[in-house]
Amino acid sequence: MNTRQLAITALNKIFNKGIKPKEAIDELSINLDKRDRAFLMEIVYGVLRYRDYLDWMLRNFLKRPSGLSHNTLNNLRVAVYQLKYMRVPEWAVVDEAVNLERFNQGKRALVNAVLRNFLRHKEEIKYPPKDDSVEYISITTSHPRWLVQRWIKRFGFNEALKLAEANNRIAPVVLRAESAGKREEILKRFVEKGIEAYPTEFSPVGIVLKEFPSTEFLTHNLFFQDEAAQLVTYLLNPLPHEKVLDACAAPGGKTTHIAQMMKDSGEIAAVEAEEKRMKQLEENISRLRLKSIKIIHGNAMDLNKIDYFDRILLDAPCSSIGVIRRNPDVKYRHSGKDLIRYRENQLNMLKIVSRFLKRGGIMVYSVCSTEPEEGEDVIKEFLHDHPNFSIIKGDYDFLRHFEVLYAEGYLVYRTFPHRHNMDGFFAARLKKIA
Repeated sequence: MNTRQLAITALNKIFNKGIKPKEAIDELSINLDKRDRAFLMEIVYGVLRYRDYLDWMLRNFLKRPSGLSHNTLNNLRVAVYQLKYMRVPEWAVVDEAVNLERFNQGKRALVNAVLRNFLRHKEEIKYPPKDDSVEYISITTSHPRWLVQRWIKRFGFNEALKLAEANNRIAPVVLRAESAGKREEILKRFVEKGIEAYPTEFSPVGIVLKEFPSTEFLTHNLFFQDEAAQLVTYLLNPLPHEKVLDACAAPGGKTTHIAQMMKDSGEIAAVEAEEKRMKQLEENISRLRLKSIKIIHGNAMDLNKIDYFDRILLDAPCSSIGVIRRNPDVKYRHSGKDLIRYRENQLNMLKIVSRFLKRGGIMVYSVCSTEPEEGEDVIKEFLHDHPNFSIIKGDYDFLRHFEVLYAEGYLVYRTFPHRHNMDGFFAARLKKIA
């Protein structure tokens, strides 16, 4: 299969079987060189970012788009994405798309006609009118209507549009160094190698790269991790020799950061339920040569035999709506009802792990979601049911840039792609006072 056919196959797997984009691409690109893999990723992630807008344009030239097979529809999406957003010769795109239907004679003529019509009339295609604010943002940024409606109600039209647009921009490559001192050494090394890199604005250990580096320039002590995720560990602020629980540990970004902040002393219990993710966790701990982490195969419900902890991190399973810019398929995986289901599970997990916190101990709850159901609502209900906990500020001054103080008097932390150029995270810091 050529690269365009591989892209169509990947999209079929993602949309029809629920396979994650990275897994689909990894499976299909085993025999591709670096250039072809990059081309494959550009097409797949591009279609995922703009699927609904591509379909909107195609509807101008298709009488019955719903009558197409998944394969032919994705073929057209791939072709229109290339024609609209990539520097590929038009004749090559059309010829290849038609050729990919060679075993489907009834669709060859249709694909040819649709694409040639698109090329003739693409400048005449208009966006939905701004009067219909939900439709306008939903189509132009390819976000589901239910999510756009929420954002307009919460932020207003202009900011909702900025958030959706930010989700379609390629996220920066961010690394985490072992320490602030190590970061300076690594930045110097990157400059010497001609790699454009600069420190993150807030995290003392973050490095932003202009482009993905060759593996030869990466050291064992670097971890790919967005700045927002790094800030969560600073909110927890684990200290050397403490006993810490990471209740949902894989793939190990925050677990290993905790260990590094503790100078690899003390005890860290890293709990993970999924076997597949356990392997990632083990590999990352081993790669960073950390000795203070003990992996526990299970979940937060299985902690009845574990002692009390000085600090607990619950980075709970969530909708991942805050990381759409890294995982654009998330836009098509959820409905508003899913948020209620996530919220119930998150609250239950928080109640369970809170039992294992020492009096005077610190617990951080975090999710990579922009939505209140998974953030503020969970914390509100937890505090209502647990008067022995109070919400407190973070220890580091740079965290004040992300504070959100509510009328009820409680303080939480939020990051957004359009405001901070970070993934969308929610975090709250709690102290057990009795």
